[in-house]
Amino acid sequence: MNAFLAQLLNGLDKGGAYALIALGLTLVFGTLGVVNFAHGALFMLGCFCAVAFRALITIETITIDPTKLSPWGQPLEIRTPVVQDWLGSWGTVIVDYSVPLSILLTIPVMLAIGIGIERGLIRHFYKRTHAEQILVTFGLAIVIGEVVKAGFGPNPWPQPIPNALRSAADIGRWIGMEPGALTYPWWRMIYLFFALSVIAGVFAFLRFTTFGMVVRAGMADRETVGFLGIDIDRRFTVVFGLAAVVAGVAGAMYTPLLPPNYQIGMDFLVLSFVVVVVGGMGSLPGAVLAGFLLGILQSFASMTEVKSIIPGIDQVIIYLVAVIILLVRPRGLMGRRGVMES
Repeated sequence: MNAFLAQLLNGLDKGGAYALIALGLTLVFGTLGVVNFAHGALFMLGCFCAVAFRALITIETITIDPTKLSPWGQPLEIRTPVVQDWLGSWGTVIVDYSVPLSILLTIPVMLAIGIGIERGLIRHFYKRTHAEQILVTFGLAIVIGEVVKAGFGPNPWPQPIPNALRSAADIGRWIGMEPGALTYPWWRMIYLFFALSVIAGVFAFLRFTTFGMVVRAGMADRETVGFLGIDIDRRFTVVFGLAAVVAGVAGAMYTPLLPPNYQIGMDFLVLSFVVVVVGGMGSLPGAVLAGFLLGILQSFASMTEVKSIIPGIDQVIIYLVAVIILLVRPRGLMGRRGVMES
């Protein structure tokens, strides 16, 4: 029972990341009709926003302390992050919580990048074929990856979890089990709740705001909304920026779980496209449902007992489930009738 609950939590944690990336992909496809193969690169850029934020706040000042000597009798150099010099104990807290605070940098940077990509490149391919969209966005992803590689190098950049959150939550005690029977890392719990909060925020924005209602109407019938005198193109530009922000914050918060390098975007891109297709192209609820479903299945498939019966099943389970679902229901779990169907 404990192993089952632990794998369920692992699956929800993975599913949260898949759902966030797939949510942004679905937003772009549902509003603009664009298959964006650069979306994984936006996730990667979010990761490196967190890396850059920590690098900025840990820039050090060097002072010489004559009261402390090295083994060779030379005064020691004391290196202190600038924010600690300026803000004292608050500076220490900022450095410790650099990953969650990096969202303050990630949101405006990713919004600007998303709007810039849409206005500078994507809008010229609205009426092109999906094959052309895939080629140009995949090329953009490669360019972004090479730029990041040139700036940050090819090696991963580990990001620390805040000291107060490095322990594990005693979930077993919360649900009436013996203390210590079921524990789970705090940061993974926080990432799951963060993912759920972002998903809820996006759905609330689209459902309960005038802007969101116009966007949903545009997704259903773009021409009619245009006839009403509404500048739907400008709203769709903002939606692309919003999708970039969702991918970026998902990446920034994921950095303590998986040290990012320039290839991390491609790793998540393939999985997220499978999630989108399984959930149904253009279906936001379908993307979220499929993300969590496939995350849970992958988690259970990685159990030793399962792999001893079917070796390597954890590597292919997502694709196997996708094939089965698409054979039975080509439009995906919650896709609109006629989409991906002959």
